[in-house]
Amino acid sequence: MYSHDPLPPVDRRRTEIRHLNLPCEFVAPTTKEAWEKRARSLREHILVSMGLWPNPARSPLNVEITHRVERDGYSIENVRFQSLPGFYVTGNLYRPAGDEGSGDEGSSGEDRSGTTGSGADLRPAILNPHGHWKEGRLAHEPDGSIPARCINFALQGYVAFAWSMAGYNDSTQLAHRTFGDDRKQLWGLSLMGLQLWNSMRSVDFLQSLPDVDNSRIACTGASGGGTQTFMLTAVDNRVRVAAPVNMVSAHMQGGCICENGPNLRIETNNMEIAALAAPRPLLLVSATGDWTVNTPELEYPAIRAVYALYDAEDCLGQVQIDAGHNYNAASREAVYAWFGRWMLDSESGDRISERSVEPEPPESMLAVTAENRPEDWVDEEGLTDVWIDRARKQLNKMKPSDARSLRRFRQVMSAGFRSIIGSPNAADGDLVATRLGMHRSNICTVQCGFMGWQRFGDRVPFTEFRPPGPPRGAVLVVHPDGASALTQDNGRDPGPLLQHLLGKGLLVLSADVFLTGLADGEPASGEHAYFTTYNRTTTANRVQDILSAVAWLRRTGGVASVSLVGFGAAGPWCLLACGLSPHIDRAVIDVDRFETDSDEAYESRLFIPVLRRLGGLSAAAALATPAELYLHHTGHAFEIDEIEAAYRAADALDRLRTQRTPADMPQIVAWIDEGP
Repeated sequence: MYSHDPLPPVDRRRTEIRHLNLPCEFVAPTTKEAWEKRARSLREHILVSMGLWPNPARSPLNVEITHRVERDGYSIENVRFQSLPGFYVTGNLYRPAGDEGSGDEGSSGEDRSGTTGSGADLRPAILNPHGHWKEGRLAHEPDGSIPARCINFALQGYVAFAWSMAGYNDSTQLAHRTFGDDRKQLWGLSLMGLQLWNSMRSVDFLQSLPDVDNSRIACTGASGGGTQTFMLTAVDNRVRVAAPVNMVSAHMQGGCICENGPNLRIETNNMEIAALAAPRPLLLVSATGDWTVNTPELEYPAIRAVYALYDAEDCLGQVQIDAGHNYNAASREAVYAWFGRWMLDSESGDRISERSVEPEPPESMLAVTAENRPEDWVDEEGLTDVWIDRARKQLNKMKPSDARSLRRFRQVMSAGFRSIIGSPNAADGDLVATRLGMHRSNICTVQCGFMGWQRFGDRVPFTEFRPPGPPRGAVLVVHPDGASALTQDNGRDPGPLLQHLLGKGLLVLSADVFLTGLADGEPASGEHAYFTTYNRTTTANRVQDILSAVAWLRRTGGVASVSLVGFGAAGPWCLLACGLSPHIDRAVIDVDRFETDSDEAYESRLFIPVLRRLGGLSAAAALATPAELYLHHTGHAFEIDEIEAAYRAADALDRLRTQRTPADMPQIVAWIDEGP
């Protein structure tokens, strides 16, 4: 039962802090089936991290064309539309000459995003997100020109759309480098998530145009625009061809807040995310003078291994330009040839030379000015209110009311909670233990040690109290002060509660979860930027340790059922674990008067990014159905209506008990021993 493989001397979650410049690797699975299973999970994880799970409702785009010019061989329209109520995407639409316009200046446009336009008379379309050039989508420099790119696309026969990142050009509703705080993270609101949503709504916009072939939509951008390109391609299969430029790297994951959403790169990286394009055509453009210098020998072969699973190696290309960080003419011409091959059926490898162009004056390209700013234009506070209000309404609609809606709720929300907390299982590597001394008392055998998953390098102190005979069940007890709060003064013999549980013939395990008891210590350093993008929070690690202890009990305890008792601050951690583990049959949880509708309570006591976007503790308790659940010490601000509704939907209301005051020892023991 016990592995001889040693655990690390110190929990690696305290010593090995992941960050954006940490070299990483990606090894593709060996079978297509294994990759597609991983790909489904990773796509869900991306959407959860971006606050886009459950999928938000798509509000009307309300497209407006504020200006149009016609030039030799192409036209340009200044466009704005709402990705969310009051939150605008601002950009420019480039079209081949003679194409039908989006509408008259000031028109609302027609939203055809739900249709599937295709045909010989329709044109392919290209999305053009930009990077962190000072002039944004209007930058026209030797190292990168969005207007030159888009004009040339139009001259080649494409419809091209370029739009501004938040905080650039006329997209002034949010500050680009400073948007975000803990409250926004709780609700899944991040600059990266907003920009991914803007990208998805930009696909909706292109699909609403009468001259666009919805089956031929591509995306390309450099630097931060490269991140937007492979992120959009990863989660939206309407993008059929992609060319991220100077961004996919094994040793630099993105240096701006708009590339570092919370939870995103926990147990993944940009190489694996980019591989989600497979088997769709993907061109990796790299440079000798930036963090993509190793692409031909490192990132490209790693991603190619995924394409090989589909026998689609021909759909993956790479080209390296001898230059610094760029989207210069040479890089653009490589993309022109790639898109020509896959979007225009031109001969493979045909070079398409860029035509010299003269961009419009930047001020004439703005879709929003002081004179025409929309009346419903929201600021950061207003957008936050819109986001949270929409999230609340969506959660209310998803509340389970019968068995069918409960199944749907469980399907969607379980994926979300697994993403934000993690749920280690046997596939993650062996759960091993290092045993220390054994002590025998009059009523039990006491065994101390450390457990952890070999893959993750965690080191969780535990104390096992085993009754004299074969146990009739097992109980995990979690206290915020660790096992010492549950034992007698000598620190070894069981205290009163454990004695009563042992007297019922139950095996008892106490785990000192992350940074509690014997595992106490300082939290992980915040010296690296975007900590929550790459590392789990203290609360998430604690919940993981509870899940690990449950798994350990089931594997080593010789019992069929596992019960859980959580005290004080550990109660909410245990409730989250109940929502994730189907193996917790019975639980007594002190919710410690947690205020379930208080952002401040979650920030200070239960901080996990995106937790409130998924419904928080109420949703976790609903996911625990039909476990026998005793919630006590609820006080007056712990909402129980939603939990009762879920248990009613499961026809298990008799398995739920709640009380406002703390439970006493006889009540705890009786519930664990006998249930309701």
